[in-house]
Amino acid sequence: KMREIALVYLDRSGGLQKFVHDCKKYNDSKQSYAVYRFIISINPSDIAELDATLGNYILHNPIQAAQIFQSVCFIAVKTLSLIEQLQTEAQISILLKPTHLPPLPSYVLSLSAFPFNYTSQRFYMSEGVVIAMGTVTKYTQGARFLCTEETCPFSEGFRYIRVHLPGATESATVRNDFVCSLCSSPLQEDMKFRVLGDKQMVEMIDAKILNALKGYSNDKSHFRIQAFTVFLRDELANKMKIGDHYKIIGIPACVQNGLQATACIEVNSIQLCKPSGSSFVSDNFKHLLSLTSSSCWRFTAILANIFASQIVPPGTYNTLKLAILLSLVQTCEKENTDYLDLLIVTSDTLVIDRVLNYSICLLPRGIRHPPCSEIFPSVSKDKHGTGRASIQACSAVLAKGGICYIGDLSSYKKDKLELLQSVLESRMTTVFIPGKKYGEEADQQVTVSVQTNFWSFVDVDSSSKKPTHKDNFLIGQMDMSLIPPNIVDGFGLLIYNEFPSCKLSSPLVHHILKKAINPEAMLYKVSQQFRTQDYEE
Repeated sequence: KMREIALVYLDRSGGLQKFVHDCKKYNDSKQSYAVYRFIISINPSDIAELDATLGNYILHNPIQAAQIFQSVCFIAVKTLSLIEQLQTEAQISILLKPTHLPPLPSYVLSLSAFPFNYTSQRFYMSEGVVIAMGTVTKYTQGARFLCTEETCPFSEGFRYIRVHLPGATESATVRNDFVCSLCSSPLQEDMKFRVLGDKQMVEMIDAKILNALKGYSNDKSHFRIQAFTVFLRDELANKMKIGDHYKIIGIPACVQNGLQATACIEVNSIQLCKPSGSSFVSDNFKHLLSLTSSSCWRFTAILANIFASQIVPPGTYNTLKLAILLSLVQTCEKENTDYLDLLIVTSDTLVIDRVLNYSICLLPRGIRHPPCSEIFPSVSKDKHGTGRASIQACSAVLAKGGICYIGDLSSYKKDKLELLQSVLESRMTTVFIPGKKYGEEADQQVTVSVQTNFWSFVDVDSSSKKPTHKDNFLIGQMDMSLIPPNIVDGFGLLIYNEFPSCKLSSPLVHHILKKAINPEAMLYKVSQQFRTQDYEE
């Protein structure tokens, strides 16, 4: 009965027509394969409407459900004479691709919640940010084995076909210890029938990681975040970009590598998660705009004046706060957008650091770069024991469409500054993969787009402590001897902080002392009228 319903569904959905078209390509090639692979798109809503039993079977037993479609497709091939070379049903490999899953909690696989159910072998939906990508390698889609005993009937034909299943390693599909079920003689692979496909390993992590990387959070809850591996095969290879946020549908599995077991997901479909574009402006801001509409500057000036009143008193650091707001509204995930990078020259690093850290928390992707890690993508060996290269996303890539706050610029070495200068000029970085080191035939160069605004500061006090030869500066000229001029030129806006640390303004001193005594205190009425959330929106 399920086969009949599967045939009806294929006919109604246009899947049968696509299957016939795919068969024609195989038939025209006149080449014999161990396995003929077909992709069937499944709409769970439509098939459940047609027959609830089959719909449920596809969602909860996809590997067994694929065998029903395999049987239907084999009958279709033989009845309509679609592929002359095809001999047995086992040669047909079916990949079911659901268009979506029911929007119910039991179909969502949370990567920060436990237990991680990787034994059920059914479809789940999950989402996360790509933090590492491997290079594309080959794997065995299917292989033909023959009995080594010449008198055995299974020493020819297509009796023994091995096909890759979700979670299976290469050694599970192709090995040399298989034996014939008829005469118990060893089986040997017929290499000329082996079918290879593309495989790519990608590391993803729950999107909550973006909040953890801001350097500060109001969220008091604690959660555990663990990266997980997804396998992209064949047409899905290279369909993900490092640093992007994706929704995936796939089948969880457990891959055994020696004594180590790794939970992973075999991906069936990928969807890029777009940032929610709903913008909301609070009534207080709308009212302020109407009151200041007579001037094209007044509204902006007031915004800058009262911004970050939780960190510094209104009326202080106005030039800096205006520049921060300008940079914040320039954040966007579109290619070839305008960027506004900020470099602040200051002797008051503590307050500046607090203001900048507060500001990046207003964005979904505001990343505070930790000094112990890399700013730009780097290459390391894949942790699954393959010895292949894996490109690791770093702060600048994870801050895509947002802000990457890299802290004190004078703390970086010359080679890092040169790389930063190159990225500021081109918004691209190139990762070099030496072939010899990572088991590749040739060296590779991978170009990664860097779509983020950079914020940094220079401590002029540390500059003055350096025992370097100094020129005599003209009145109004800054001492920038610590940073190469070409790096300074790479930033879109240079701000010279006018408050020396020895002469902090009186309101700022009062603010810092009051906040130290009572961190939760609302010191200004304006902080209640225009909240952090209003600026965030």
